[in-house]
Amino acid sequence: MEKIIPRWEWRTFGQDLRQGIEAIQAYPEGKVRKSGEIYILSEKSNDNTKIRDELMDIKTLLRVNQDGLEQWTVLLKAGFPIHINELAIVYKAFNLPLPYLKKDEYTYDEYLNNLISPNKALHIVNVVKERHGFTINDCIVEIAYVTFNNQPIQTIAVEHADPELVIKTVKELGLDHYENVNYIKAMKRYVGLVY
Repeated sequence: MEKIIPRWEWRTFGQDLRQGIEAIQAYPEGKVRKSGEIYILSEKSNDNTKIRDELMDIKTLLRVNQDGLEQWTVLLKAGFPIHINELAIVYKAFNLPLPYLKKDEYTYDEYLNNLISPNKALHIVNVVKERHGFTINDCIVEIAYVTFNNQPIQTIAVEHADPELVIKTVKELGLDHYENVNYIKAMKRYVGLVY
């Protein structure tokens, strides 16, 4: 299995991030990617749990440094049908007890309709992203135009394994006056969950 190197991340959300976007757009743009994703928010956890490309994808926060940067790592990437062993990891990320399961595997539709939707502590948010990638100071820098359940919002992110490079890039781009907010915090605010 490929070794996962946790990255340090800085991210912000807002309706008008024009100043930050203009600073980033002074650099050559790389790849543009579009995706539709389903985030599953748990009232009991702040782990990043989503489905992208029909893969259950879970990231957990390892630590926050003195600059407020967050270091996240991957816990799981599992395809569908999803097995009971993987569901145990999913529910641990939700910080919820694993429900009684009538079978060993669940299809994508069964997972969403039979396990996720009926649980009052879980909330589904449909997310569409158009991500514009840049490389600045060797960091991955991203401008994204996003919708949470069809409501538009903008986000900017800076990521790298070296936190010093991240904070240097954030400051050089004049982004440090924006609040550092991760996806889960932004979505929980959007749906009215306490974070």
